[in-house]
Amino acid sequence: MDPVPATHPLRRTPVQQRSADRLARILEACAELLDESGYENLSTRAVAARAGVPIGSVYRFFGNKRALATALAHRNLDRYTDAIADRLAALPDAGWRPVADAVLDEYLAMKRTVPGFALVDFGVPSPPGDGPAADPNRTVAARLTELLAAHLDRTPDDALERAVLVAVEATDALTKLAFRTDPSGDPAIVEETRAMMQAYLARVLD
Repeated sequence: MDPVPATHPLRRTPVQQRSADRLARILEACAELLDESGYENLSTRAVAARAGVPIGSVYRFFGNKRALATALAHRNLDRYTDAIADRLAALPDAGWRPVADAVLDEYLAMKRTVPGFALVDFGVPSPPGDGPAADPNRTVAARLTELLAAHLDRTPDDALERAVLVAVEATDALTKLAFRTDPSGDPAIVEETRAMMQAYLARVLD
């Protein structure tokens, strides 16, 4: 999968492998700096220095730091859904609950190990007026609905996507609480989150 999906407004899409590798280094540098200094202190100049590229190389792809962080969020989502697909392929045909566990467990794994993920998981804060289309949780829910429906041989209709969206929103809030309580994710809150998610989805999927 491309480092950034085609829908992301890159100034220039890398064609040659050398350009793709440079873009990947820029995004890795962005992720590292987010962990070290936060989003407010992130700068394109610092990203260029960390990536070992001229500042012009950053501006070749991105107009500002927000575009950089958004591209990183898109890459995180691609990696997340790819990892979920791999987990589902390894599951026995045992209903939807192991699927829900896989979705939560992969998110927790990325939260604990992926640079920059704590600040920019699947989206950066949207400016006022961007509307629902800019809501990253809606994008996450749409992707997960497709994966869930395919795995369970169900129709990915509006009711299923709405249920997944509610589960995503609630789980997002509770995992934030878990990681505010404990930098590794408070185990008790994580298990409460799992129980809540499964109890809610049972109304739709059982």
